[in-house]
Amino acid sequence: MKHRLFKLSGLAIAIGLQSLAVQAQAESQTVDLQSVIITGSRVQEHINEVPASVSILTQEQLENDLMINAELSSMLAIRVPGMSPSTGTTSNFAQTLRGRNALVLIDGVPQSTPLRHGKLGIRSMDAGALERIEVIKGATSIYGNGAAGGVINYITKTPRIDKEFNADVGISTNFSVDKFKDTLGKRVNATVDGGIDDFSYLVSAVVDANGVQRDAEGDAISLLYGLSDFESNNLLTKLGYQINDSNAINMTYNYYEGQQKSDYVSVNGNINTGIKSYAIKNGETEPGDPQGPRGNSNLMIKYTSDYLFGHTDFSLDYYKQEIENVFFYSTKFKDTDLGIEGGQSMIKSNKQGLRANFNTQIALTNNIEAGFTYGLDALNDVTSQKLIDGRFWSPETDMDNVAAYLQTKLVFNDSWVVKAGLRREQIDIQVDDYSTLKICEDDKECVESVDVKGGKLDYTATTYNLGLRYSGHESFSPFVSYSEGFNIADLGATLRRTTAPDLAQVDTRANIVKNYELGFTSVIDDWRFEFATFRSTSKLGTSYKEDSVTGVFLPQKLPQKIWGYEAAVDYTVSNYTSVGATYSWVEGKNTDSDEYLDGELIGPPKFTAYMDMQASENWQLGLTLLAVGDRTRFEADDEGNYGGRLGPVTGYEVVNLTSSYQMGNTKLYGGIENLLNEDYYPARSQVLSFTGYNTKGRGRWVTMGVNHSF
Repeated sequence: MKHRLFKLSGLAIAIGLQSLAVQAQAESQTVDLQSVIITGSRVQEHINEVPASVSILTQEQLENDLMINAELSSMLAIRVPGMSPSTGTTSNFAQTLRGRNALVLIDGVPQSTPLRHGKLGIRSMDAGALERIEVIKGATSIYGNGAAGGVINYITKTPRIDKEFNADVGISTNFSVDKFKDTLGKRVNATVDGGIDDFSYLVSAVVDANGVQRDAEGDAISLLYGLSDFESNNLLTKLGYQINDSNAINMTYNYYEGQQKSDYVSVNGNINTGIKSYAIKNGETEPGDPQGPRGNSNLMIKYTSDYLFGHTDFSLDYYKQEIENVFFYSTKFKDTDLGIEGGQSMIKSNKQGLRANFNTQIALTNNIEAGFTYGLDALNDVTSQKLIDGRFWSPETDMDNVAAYLQTKLVFNDSWVVKAGLRREQIDIQVDDYSTLKICEDDKECVESVDVKGGKLDYTATTYNLGLRYSGHESFSPFVSYSEGFNIADLGATLRRTTAPDLAQVDTRANIVKNYELGFTSVIDDWRFEFATFRSTSKLGTSYKEDSVTGVFLPQKLPQKIWGYEAAVDYTVSNYTSVGATYSWVEGKNTDSDEYLDGELIGPPKFTAYMDMQASENWQLGLTLLAVGDRTRFEADDEGNYGGRLGPVTGYEVVNLTSSYQMGNTKLYGGIENLLNEDYYPARSQVLSFTGYNTKGRGRWVTMGVNHSF
C-alpha cells in the first residue's frame, strides 16, 4: 500500500501546483451541506436539524463519478462512510450499510424486495437520471419493513421550469487500457425538460452498453453477476400541473432494464484453490437466459397541498412497482426425474401502495416551534422466486401492510432540536400450499422436495425513535439518537429451505432492530468535520450456516450486535482546491456464541480520500482513493480451506482520476478508473468461498465523453 500512496501523493502535488499557478478567479465548487434539504424523513428539513448520520450525493458528485463508472454501487462505496466496499457486479450482495441491509427507494417508492431479499436493489435505475442520492443511516421506523440498516433514496431529476425548453445530450465511450480487445463500451444520454404556464415536463433517456470487462492482467472477468457485455436502458418521464398557488399534481414513470448478453463463458475457480474465476471466448455462450433485471417499472402519482388547513400541508400518492430480476444458470437445480440438467431463478415482485402524509408546523411560544408529521401507509407486496422453467423455489408471499405513524419535532431557541416518533405496523401475509425445490449441490447429497401446508402469518409491532441535536453553533453541533426498525428477515429464503410440512412449524418470527448513535458535525473556517459512533442490536438477527451434508445454507435466528464508527473531514484549500477523507469501521457478533458475523454482513475497514481542483477557469480535475483494509476474523479448517462467507479480506487501494473542460455549453470530459492498475480481488470476492465468486476487480479503464446543453 505504501508505494501506491507515494505515487498518489506525487500526482496530487503535481496537480495542486498546477492549480495554484492559475490566476483565474474560479468560484469554489464545494457544496455547503448545511443548506441541503433532505426528504428521506418525509418532510423537508435542513440537514443540521436531523439527529442522525446522513450522506448526500449531489448531482455534481454523481456527474463527476459518471466520468469514471456508471455503477451506483461503486459511487455509494466511495461516497458513503459505513457502506461496504464490495463493488464490480450487478449484485449488492455483501454490500451492507453499517452491517445491515438498507431499503432502496426511488423518490420514496421501495425497490428492494425484503420478502425475498435478492440483494439487487441498488441496481434499480441509471445514475444519469438522478438529481441526488440521500442515505439515512441506522434502523428507521419511517419506512417500515426492510429498513433495518437505513434508507438509500434515489431522487430523480426535476424539470427546470424557468424556460419552456431545456435539453442536455451526452455521448461517451469506455475501454480497457491494457487489453483493448472486445472492451469498447458506449453510452448515450439525453434529457429534455421545461415549464409551459402551469405545466412542467421532463423526459430523460439513457442507453448504456458495456464491453467485456478485464482485470489488471488483461483477463476477461467472470460473468457471474458480471458486467461484461451488460446492456441497460433507462427512461424517466415526469409531468406536473400546478393547480393553483398551493396545490399541484405530478406523475412520474421510470423504466429500467439491464441484461448481460455475452459470447464469453466463465471458467470457475475459488479462494481455496487460489485460482481466480475468469471468462474466455470460445464460440459458446452461457446456458440459460441473460442475467439481470428484465424490467423494473415505477409509477407514482402524487397530489400535494402546501396549505390544506391551518398550518398543515398534505401529500397523497399512489405508487406501483413491478420488477423481474433473473439470476445466473446453476446445475444445482437439476432434477434427473424430470430430465432437467439445471436452471436459473428469477425474483418477481409487484408492489402497490397508497400514502397519505400530513405535516403541521406551529409556533408554541416565541422560542418554541413544533412540527408534527403523521399519516397512513398502505402497501400490497406480492413476491416470489421461481425458476425460468416454472418451478417455484421460494413460494409466492402476498403481503398486506397498513401502518400509522407520527413524528414530532420541537425546536427550542433555534438551537435545540428534539425529535420523537412512533410507527404502528399491521402486516398480514398469505402463503399458499407449496413444495420446496429439489436442490443438488455438487459432491453433496440432494435435498429432496417437501410438501408444505401454507397459511397466514400475522405481525403487529410498534417501533419508536427519539433524537436530540444542538445546532446553535456551526463549530460544534452534537446529536444523540435512538431508533428502531421492524424487519421480517428474508421470509422467502426461510420458506424455500424449510423441512417442516406445515407453515405453522416454520420459524417465521419477525425482528426489531435497535439502533443507538452519538455524533457531531463541526464547521470551523474552511474545515468541516463529522464523526459518529453507533451500536445496533437485534434478538433475532438472521445469519446462515452451511449444512455439511447437503451444502445448503440454513437460516439461523440468533441475537446479534453490530457496532462501529465513522469519521469525515473536508478542507477548502482555496477557491481552486478542496480535499477530504473518510474512515469507517464496523464489526459484529452473534451474542449467544460470541462469534464474529461473516463477511456477507460485515465489511472490512474503509478509507476514502478526494481532491477537487479548478485547474483553470474552465478546466476541472478530480482524484479519488478507495483504500480497503484487512479483516481476518475466521480460521481455516485443517486442510487450509475457508467455508461459506468466512474468507479473510486482504486490503487494496484503487485510485481514480477525472478531468473536464467547459467550452460554452459543451463539456469535454475523461476519467481513468484504477489509475495505477491495481491487481486485486474486491472484498466480496475474498469473502465468498463458493465456486466462481472469486473474480478480480476491473483494471485500468478509460472513459471519454462529451455533453452539450441547449
